[in-house]
Amino acid sequence: MTHYDVFNGDADGICALHQLRLADPRDSTLITGVKRDINLVKKVTSASGDTATVLDISLDKNRNDLVRLLEARMKVIYFDHHFAGEIPESELLETHIDTSSNVCTGLLVNQYLNSEFLPWAVTALFGDNLYDAAASAAEPLNLSDSQLDKLKNLGTLLNYNGYGSTIDDLYFPPDELYLKIKPYADPFEFVESDSTFQKLQAGFDDDMNRAATIEPTLITDRCAMFVFPEEAFSRRVSGVYSNQLARDHPDRAHALASLLPSGEYLISVRAPLSTKTGADELCRKFPTGGGRKAAAGVNQLPADQLQAFSDAMEAQFGN
Repeated sequence: MTHYDVFNGDADGICALHQLRLADPRDSTLITGVKRDINLVKKVTSASGDTATVLDISLDKNRNDLVRLLEARMKVIYFDHHFAGEIPESELLETHIDTSSNVCTGLLVNQYLNSEFLPWAVTALFGDNLYDAAASAAEPLNLSDSQLDKLKNLGTLLNYNGYGSTIDDLYFPPDELYLKIKPYADPFEFVESDSTFQKLQAGFDDDMNRAATIEPTLITDRCAMFVFPEEAFSRRVSGVYSNQLARDHPDRAHALASLLPSGEYLISVRAPLSTKTGADELCRKFPTGGGRKAAAGVNQLPADQLQAFSDAMEAQFGN
C-alpha cells in the first residue's frame, strides 16, 4: 500500500503537510510543484487500498482525477480553502474545505489537530498574507513582537520560494524544502539553526530590491498593475511583492505580470486588503486563471490579452 501526500508548493501547503506529519508520521510519496502547479492529483497512480492526503489545491481544478481515485477505491482526505465547486459524494472522501477570506489550509489543519502545532499554522497564515488572521490565531501562544515577526518572515520566505514558472526558478524544490523543515517541530529552531532559512532570506532581499525599481503600467487610487521582465527574479518575486504592495496600499488592488520565456505572462492579483474580494472573479475571466477571493492569478496569459486584462482589472476594482 502507498500513501500519497499531494500539496501546494507554497508556505500554506508545506506548513499544512508539516503539521499533519508531525501529528501522524508516515512514509509517503510526495507530490508537489511550483505554487501555480495545482493539477497535482493527476500525478497520483490510482490503486485499490492506496490512500492520499490532498492539501491546498482547488478541488474544482482536480475533480476529474479525484473521482478517478475514488472509483479505484482509494481513501482521500482533502484540506483546502480555494473554490471547490461540486464536491463528489463518496464514503471514501473526507473534506475540510472553507473558502472564507481569512482562512488558509494550514489553519484548517490546525483546527483538525486541535492546535497541536499552532506556530506552524500561524506561519502558514502569514505566508498567505493573512496578517490579521495570523495575529489573532497566535494570541494563545503569547508570543513577543520579535517572535511574531520571525514567524511572519518565515511564512513570507516559504511562500516566496514557491513562485516560478518551473522548479528551476526556485531556490529549493518544494518537496526538498518540506524535507528540510520536517525535522523541526519548533519553527523558531528552524529559523535559528538551518542554513536553508539564510539562503532564502538572501535571495528574497535581492529580488525585492530589484522589484522596487519597476514602475507601474497602470495606477489609480483603486488599482495598479506592474509588468516585469522575462527573468527568474520576476517570477520568484511575483507573489511576495504583490503581497507587500497590498499591505502598503490596503484600499488598492494590485496585479503583477511577469513575462514568461514562452512570451505569455504569469499574473498575480491581490484584491484590496480592505475588501479581500474580487481577485478570483477577475482571473477566472481569462484562460488558466483561478485562485481565491483575496489572491488569485493567471498562469499563462497570452500577450495579446495583456491590455484586455488591464482593462478588466480597472473595471473590476475601479468603481
